[in-house]
Amino acid sequence: MKALPIVLINIAILLLVSCKKEVEKPKVIYNSTNNDKSMTKIDSTQIAIADLPIQMEGTNYLIHPVGDLRVYEKGTKVKYGSSSVIDLSFTVSNLGDDEITGYLQNLKFQKIDSDSIKSLTDKPALILTVTYLKAIADKTNKQILVYTMYDVDTNKDGKLDTSDIKSLYLSDISGENFTKISADFQELIDWNLIESKNRLYFRTVEDTNKNGQFDKNDVVQYGYINLLAKDWEVVNYEPI
Repeated sequence: MKALPIVLINIAILLLVSCKKEVEKPKVIYNSTNNDKSMTKIDSTQIAIADLPIQMEGTNYLIHPVGDLRVYEKGTKVKYGSSSVIDLSFTVSNLGDDEITGYLQNLKFQKIDSDSIKSLTDKPALILTVTYLKAIADKTNKQILVYTMYDVDTNKDGKLDTSDIKSLYLSDISGENFTKISADFQELIDWNLIESKNRLYFRTVEDTNKNGQFDKNDVVQYGYINLLAKDWEVVNYEPI
């Protein structure tokens, strides 16, 4: 019976340690440096490679996905420049129905009758999905790409990853008119194409209480883009 208090103390310590581990790190660090809305350096340890080009049906552009060479060690960990490599992945993207997915640094665009290749962006980025709006192209001849990506090191840890805020972008099929649609420091929830109205609807969540996290006390913002407009300007609306 004398050992019981010690056991209870040990359990309490374990619970406290477990609770600390479960506390989420903030996605946004608010300080005076938040005016710098993009990183200026790319990790020099990363080895960039490109997949073979992709041509979306009915378009005149090749898209070259660019990402990191992935080096796998035992235990499925990913490391760069290791001497104990057991496998390499030279594939940086996957192609689905009119969509490219992966963890991409950039995209390069090339018109099919040209040898010139142009980058989507000259800033650090982590691109998750690139979706070709084929339904809009078939109906209106306007060829548009939709991107979900990370473009700002919002948690100030010196790198772009899925711990930062996800953003929404649009561009033409050529990579031109690369435009941020979601507001800075608002987390993209999802987006949806309404073909009958030629609109792209989307939702974001705003950290209105400025605690660095997105929770039930924050506000969901609703907006849409008229895809056929000359300028892609967000129209806010309130469905509730």
